[in-house]
Amino acid sequence: MNFNARPIHIHVLVLALGLLVACASVPTSRETLGADTPRTLPSGASFVAPGGWTLGTYGEALLLAPPEADGSQLALVEVQGGDADAAVAAAWKKSGIRLKWPLQNVVDRSPGDGWEQRRDYSYEVPANAHRDVTARVLRRGGTWTVLLTEFDTGLYDKRASQVNVVTGRLWASGYQRESFAGRRAHPLDAQRLAKLNELITEGMKLYDIPALSYGIVQDGKVVFAGGIGPREVGKPAQVDEHTNYIIASNSKQLTTLLLAKLVDQGRFKWDTPVVQLMPDFALGNAETTRKVLVEHLVCACTGLPRQDAEWLFEFQDSTAATTFKTLATMQPTSDFGALYQYSNQLAAGAGYVGAHVAHPEMELGAAYDKAMQELVFDPLGMKDTTFDFDKALTGNFAVPYGADPDAGMALANLVSNRAGVPIRPSAGAWSNVSDMLRFLQMELDGGLLPDGSRYISEAALTERRKPKVAMDLDTAYGMGQRLDTSTGVNVVMHSGDLNGYDSHTFFLPQHRVGVVLLTSWAEGLVLAAPLRRRVLELLFDGNETALPALRANAAAWRAEKMAERKRLVWPADPAEAVQLAPRYRNASLGPITVSRQGSETIFDFGEWKSPMASRRNDDGTLGFVTTSPGMAGHQFVMLPPGPDGLRRLVKRTQQQEYVFEEVR
Repeated sequence: MNFNARPIHIHVLVLALGLLVACASVPTSRETLGADTPRTLPSGASFVAPGGWTLGTYGEALLLAPPEADGSQLALVEVQGGDADAAVAAAWKKSGIRLKWPLQNVVDRSPGDGWEQRRDYSYEVPANAHRDVTARVLRRGGTWTVLLTEFDTGLYDKRASQVNVVTGRLWASGYQRESFAGRRAHPLDAQRLAKLNELITEGMKLYDIPALSYGIVQDGKVVFAGGIGPREVGKPAQVDEHTNYIIASNSKQLTTLLLAKLVDQGRFKWDTPVVQLMPDFALGNAETTRKVLVEHLVCACTGLPRQDAEWLFEFQDSTAATTFKTLATMQPTSDFGALYQYSNQLAAGAGYVGAHVAHPEMELGAAYDKAMQELVFDPLGMKDTTFDFDKALTGNFAVPYGADPDAGMALANLVSNRAGVPIRPSAGAWSNVSDMLRFLQMELDGGLLPDGSRYISEAALTERRKPKVAMDLDTAYGMGQRLDTSTGVNVVMHSGDLNGYDSHTFFLPQHRVGVVLLTSWAEGLVLAAPLRRRVLELLFDGNETALPALRANAAAWRAEKMAERKRLVWPADPAEAVQLAPRYRNASLGPITVSRQGSETIFDFGEWKSPMASRRNDDGTLGFVTTSPGMAGHQFVMLPPGPDGLRRLVKRTQQQEYVFEEVR
């Protein structure tokens, strides 16, 4: 869990005093806010209430509800004295919200935002309940400020950016956030680089990360580029700045650079309607289709939610053209431009639209590969970056790893990463630190190449960095780039993750500093925020909070893993597994073939397969959970047989539900 990146995504809350029935509290007064509105609690703690939401009171509790009238709400309650556990119990009682689900885990976070103590509570809500229920407890002196969340899961995902408005600005009384505005960046000399390396190596130990590569450019020079750890565990070859990793969603930055280059050539404009370039382009909603401009394909602002399961589970026969068939079925769940919602398929479509303009005579995938090579990789000297999956596996590449259910290190499911090939403009590039530093240097130089020649106009390049939709009060999404101003300096960044690979890049345009981090670990992004913070501390003599946060988050990560492990029977209980049908199918996600291999129950999805754990949920349902590192955690819940007697499984994501039906 990362409260700074996204509000707690935990699955329940309950009073330790007993199991009670869930219900929403009814405010005794309420007002609908026309805009984001700062408010202050009795202790002097402050927060911001999102525009369009309803702010009400219930006794001593402040209640925040989104426009949808489904009982979803946040509650803020202050409690005097006692300990954190007592404060949570008192807060739920004062809020009027009662729940019945059992405690799963409690983790402590590092102090911050003026709070002397921070603790998160996670609880066990069955998938069928489709609710996110959370608590965060914050202490300043003898006062506890408790944030409670009780939300429909899909609505929570849809309105996460607005929930972030509340959580991101929930500050203790008198707190003034540190700002680096107006400060001059220090050179990252050997002493400062050594301090940065200390954080990285400790992070690797805390999370058992097998290998990573990272690099830094400052003022036009590479001040560090290298790697730590083996390309493959147990073998002598070590990773370095030339070792390739899948960079996943960092591919989007490269794709939007292609689009910017085509804009610069006058092939289209950012505000050109997509249907003018590709008349057959369609989304599941005709009104949204008509409104979509080129920039909207990559701005996460069209209201289309993530539908990642569809490309992760069913990709064997997919092509670039399949992306557009999928898009034609996708419906927006929020108004155009209203909320940040991230769509891999839409961003992939952007690359293929650009490719079609560049090479209309070619198949879309081949056209994209050629356009990227001609207009991005070759001009920038990115000699090793490729979308050719098989070619990448023959050279200097890092083998991917991930955590098994016991949080031990194991080989990740490499074959499942081929899911990125059909949507490669969004997630399919392989690259290394050396190449990505060339890309960042061009960004920092405003479109110039190392020899001083102009590669792209600064206007076309930097349009990608303009905010298109808010992610919270300090962060926005541009076009394939995320923009953060929370520290008083502009930071442009993006992250990416596929099975066993995580990547993170960020750069400070005004200070001419850029950083690349690539890992061969399924949860390597745990290092992204601490690394970014540590670089800022070293550049601007900031308060040293990165390392304490890293340590606290690592302890929480391991505790969460162990809490979930207690719920699993791994390998799956044979007495439970016999209830499964031999074969299932879903129209969108394809088949599941169930087999036994020794003590293991295997789900074969066609493209990839995984040993399964079984899980008895608190509502009495039986679930089967994938354990393949990098693709672990996908739960398939058994449904009662229908009138036809067919057995069924359901997989739920944030905003979708996929029912698999027995095939006889």
